[in-house]
Amino acid sequence: MQPGHGEHLHERSPAPQGTQAAAHTYPRLLLASRSPRRRELLTLHSIDHEAEHPGFDDTHLQPGDTTPRAWVTSLANLKALAGLEQLAAQGRVKAFDYVLGADTTCVRDGTVLGTPHDVPDARRIITTLRDGDHEVITGVALICTATRKRTLFADRATVTVGKIPDDHIDDYIASGKWHGKAGAYNLDERIAAGWPITYAGDPTTITGLPMDMLIRVLGRLARTPAVPTRATAQHSP
Repeated sequence: MQPGHGEHLHERSPAPQGTQAAAHTYPRLLLASRSPRRRELLTLHSIDHEAEHPGFDDTHLQPGDTTPRAWVTSLANLKALAGLEQLAAQGRVKAFDYVLGADTTCVRDGTVLGTPHDVPDARRIITTLRDGDHEVITGVALICTATRKRTLFADRATVTVGKIPDDHIDDYIASGKWHGKAGAYNLDERIAAGWPITYAGDPTTITGLPMDMLIRVLGRLARTPAVPTRATAQHSP
């Protein structure tokens, strides 16, 4: 269950035992998301972080004429900004080096298929994705808490879904496992369930956080000292 508007729920995810030293090679993050899949990916890569819901629901937003890549990076940026505002309200900005926002969408034949908002929408998305290829695009935004400088990037992967019988889709929709998932599915979960799925690209991009790219970006940012902007420096005590 997601927290309601105005609630400030955050969780600490320390590095796994025996890998604490590796965690300190990366900046400390606030993940502006309650996605368990994104939290798991950060933890598996020994990235010290906390997670907090960004405080808004983008399920019913539409991309309009923008490209899918621009759309997901824009939503990721909005989530990161909301996370930064929550930290400021809590007086906890200095506890983190960066705020991380991410957003994932699926694209089939030029049509953006985001996160389903109800049962009919979930059925429509799964039916659209079966028996063909679709792209999964994840956008990421990192906002430096010291300078407010943004780093935006996106990655894409291709997923091929085979024929899924209607009764299998019925069972899946009834299970409710599509809730909160871009494209109404989780890659590892559906492969384990026996769905005919193959992919090309980084599987973590499909899961919701492109770790190959993120690790490279965080490594570069860790080597770059965070120097406050002139405006920030003028207002510093």
